[in-house]
Amino acid sequence: MNPKIKNKSTDRLFKAILSLETVEECYHFFDDLCTVQEMKAMAQRYAVAKMLHDGEIYNDIVKETGASTATISRVNRSLNYGSEGYSLTFERLGEDE
Repeated sequence: MNPKIKNKSTDRLFKAILSLETVEECYHFFDDLCTVQEMKAMAQRYAVAKMLHDGEIYNDIVKETGASTATISRVNRSLNYGSEGYSLTFERLGEDE
C-alpha cells in the first residue's frame, strides 16, 4: 500500500466503492465522481494490465487500447513491483486463465 494516499478521505472513498453492489451502481457513482476522461484512463490502464498479465506485447497493446508506451510501462511497473492489486482482481474475477 502506498502510504502517500492512506488517509481518512481515501478510506471513506474506498468504503463507498465497496458499498456498491452492481455494475450499474458503479456506473452511477463513477459518473458522479470522475470526468469521462478519467474513467476512460482508468479503464484503459486496467485493459493494459490485463493484456500485459496475459503476455501480450507492447505493439499489440498500443494497437488495441490506444495507450501510450509510457502508460504501458507504468502499468507494467505496477504489475511487477506494485501492491498486486491488479493480480488480485484478475484472480477474483476469474480472469487468470
